Amino acid sequence: MIVRIMGEGQVRVDDAHFTELNKLDDELLAEMESGDEAGFRRTLTALLDAVRGFGTPLPDDSLEPSELILPTPDATLEEVRELLGDDGLIPG
Repeated sequence: MIVRIMGEGQVRVDDAHFTELNKLDDELLAEMESGDEAGFRRTLTALLDAVRGFGTPLPDDSLEPSELILPTPDATLEEVRELLGDDGLIPG
């Protein structure tokens, strides 16, 4: 799966990590719904760190179709709410 982190670039992540990433996405969605800014910040950081840790960065000149687009690390809860609605970051 190709993941784009806005402002950073694309990362190739093996599909074997989908379950763990989806769990973090579910936590992030719950924190967004409850307005838990501290939890949102913590979980967004964990999700981005997981993608970076599991993934292999693609070259900057590579433009693969992204299956998942994640917000910048400094995105606010409100910005991500507006970006996503109630769908969560990871489809599925």
